[in-house]
Amino acid sequence: MSNMYSSISFNSLRAFLVGLSLMVGLTPTLLWAAGPTSAEYGVVLNLSGKQRMLTQKMSKEVMLVALSVDTAANVANLQKTSSLFDKTLKGLRNGSGELRLPATSSKRILRQLDKIDQIWAGFYPAVKEVISRGSASKAQVAQIAEKNLPLLKQMNKAVGLYEKDAKKGGLSAAPGLAATLNLSGKQRMLTQKMSKEFLLVAYGHQAEENKLSLLETYSLFERTLKGLLDGDKVLGLPGTEQPAIRSQLGVVNKLWSDFKPVVAYGASSKSTVIISADKIAQLAKTNLPLLKEMNKAVGMYEKVAAE
Repeated sequence: MSNMYSSISFNSLRAFLVGLSLMVGLTPTLLWAAGPTSAEYGVVLNLSGKQRMLTQKMSKEVMLVALSVDTAANVANLQKTSSLFDKTLKGLRNGSGELRLPATSSKRILRQLDKIDQIWAGFYPAVKEVISRGSASKAQVAQIAEKNLPLLKQMNKAVGLYEKDAKKGGLSAAPGLAATLNLSGKQRMLTQKMSKEFLLVAYGHQAEENKLSLLETYSLFERTLKGLLDGDKVLGLPGTEQPAIRSQLGVVNKLWSDFKPVVAYGASSKSTVIISADKIAQLAKTNLPLLKEMNKAVGMYEKVAAE
């Protein structure tokens, strides 16, 4: 809005537009160009960050199907995960009242979303084929293993751009919160990335490369978790003071202490290590509680952004 308007007139106009939008069924944030609010930035950083996780959750679910672990359930999960990624990707671009997402107006971010759309256009059909067949061949595993990382990489770039905008906009007074929302959200992705890498090792697909990736992934998860609690200057994390969030991170830390030995076993440098069906089943059972509790922490940070 122009500086000629007082804060009272701005708020009055905003309230009028919100009411009008509800009457005509439009997303309120599409009706003005004042930029996202602090609360909206919280949602954008949460859900764009969640997209990174979904790229890895899809890939993990393909691997569970390939390894014949609860096949029907994981095919159904793959359907839900891929549909949510597709819906959120559209919502980031165009806005979504259902997801509470404002439309993206930044030309730079829109160009980045174009790149993601192009990769997704090649990745989604491969996922749909696994869903349709109810199984995953070696060729499909190789295809997913090759294509999921470029999708993750470009989605991560988009999150970085959203974070920069948030630091300049609605979260300008708390740039550390923008970094915290980004990296806490990234933790969700890391739970699924390390699970995918573990399963690729178990499947025998580029095992040595995936052992190394798994070691790097779980080491980063552990460092970031410590940084979220007590700060990490290199990561740009100020640490968390809110008792409720610290308590929730404690829940995550407890689950991590149980989960880490499983992934550490998968990352073992011993070439003779063969991952048993019991270990695979253990990972399949325990990765989702870790993801769920980490997601709760991200939601709590999002509420702080809305205050």
